[in-house]
Amino acid sequence: MSLRQLPWALWRAQILAILRLEVRKTFFTRRGFWIYILAFGPVLLYAFHSFVQLKAGRQGDLGDDTHAFAAVFQFFFLRLAIFFGCMGIFINLFRGEVVEKSLHYYFLAPLRREVLVIGKFLSGLLAAAVIFGSSTFLQFVALYCYFSSNTLQEFLFHRHGLEHLAAYLGVTLLACVGYGSVFLAAGLLFRNPLIPTLLVLIWEAVNGFLPALLQKVSVIFYLKSLCPVNISESITLEKGSLFALIAVNPTPASPAAAILGLLILCAVVLALSSLQVRRMQIDYGTD
Repeated sequence: MSLRQLPWALWRAQILAILRLEVRKTFFTRRGFWIYILAFGPVLLYAFHSFVQLKAGRQGDLGDDTHAFAAVFQFFFLRLAIFFGCMGIFINLFRGEVVEKSLHYYFLAPLRREVLVIGKFLSGLLAAAVIFGSSTFLQFVALYCYFSSNTLQEFLFHRHGLEHLAAYLGVTLLACVGYGSVFLAAGLLFRNPLIPTLLVLIWEAVNGFLPALLQKVSVIFYLKSLCPVNISESITLEKGSLFALIAVNPTPASPAAAILGLLILCAVVLALSSLQVRRMQIDYGTD
């Protein structure tokens, strides 16, 4: 192995070691039990809906269910479930270590702090993607499971059902990437997680009212651009109502631009987080 390759091999091994340590803490923690409730609540809702439809002997309407899924996904799952779930996972990656007075063990190790940021971010991303990705898939299954096999085959293979599922899974992953990077940075900059959470929540909520340029400095703008169903056209919303304004995305980005924009936003936030960690000093007495 050449000297040029050695640092990359070392950093890769260190990131994998951090992943092994952090994933267990992220997945199996009593403090994070509420995240599972938030993530899988819609699954129970759709399962109950399908059970009622089956018991009543009704076939249902694919179009109505598709629009209902899109509305719940955008208004609840993206804006609340994934948002607060990522807050609970990523803010504690560093802030939790400070509270538990264990961060100095990482800082004493022969480890570049940028590598520590990447390793912790990837561990949180893995946990969030598995939890919320599984929920998205199970929601889709629970909602459509009461339809006949012929109707399901028609929907999945001829009416873009599988494409919708792939799009929703992709949007879920990108939501975890975007919100995860923002909340990891927030955990480094703020001692009280309530302050950054409220600031980001308000910024994301008023995104539809902002000028086009400022809309691009948010996560929800890119996520709305990638959703396969346009909410403002798929459900009846009173013109001028608050929900209509929130749902409308007047200048959506193309899929390629939305993905690239979100990844660039994530990279910038992680780079700033790495700079913050490099300047960070351990002083548990002030926390």
